Amino acid sequence: MSEHDDQTPETDPQLPGKIKDSARQIWLAGLGAYTKAEEDAGKFFERLVQEGEQLESKTRGVVGKQIRTVEDRVGEVRERATGTWDKLEHMFDQRVSGALRRLGIHRKEDIQALESRIEYLEGELAKLSGKGPSVSDEEE
Repeated sequence: MSEHDDQTPETDPQLPGKIKDSARQIWLAGLGAYTKAEEDAGKFFERLVQEGEQLESKTRGVVGKQIRTVEDRVGEVRERATGTWDKLEHMFDQRVSGALRRLGIHRKEDIQALESRIEYLEGELAKLSGKGPSVSDEEE
């Protein structure tokens, strides 16, 4: 047997140095892997940011176009709805006015017009009869 074969790991004087060297190599390999991963991660992150910016610019254009289309359609619908509402309101006013006339109920404007006409006729009558407006007429 050789001298190398006779030594057991416990009796090998170089064993602590070998373990120390092996541990250091493992540590350096881990450190190198970490550094490499950090560099690659930075490049990967930058690439993701660039792709995100490109996607954002594409989608912003598409979304903006869709928003303008929706706004235009909403405007058209609003105009139609307003026109329809105005027509409906006008029809309702006509129907209510017709129903009130059939019931013999006059509108406020009609009564005011009649009052104005009566005042005018009273004034004309007073002129024709040679009298000015009476004192009792002025008090009213």
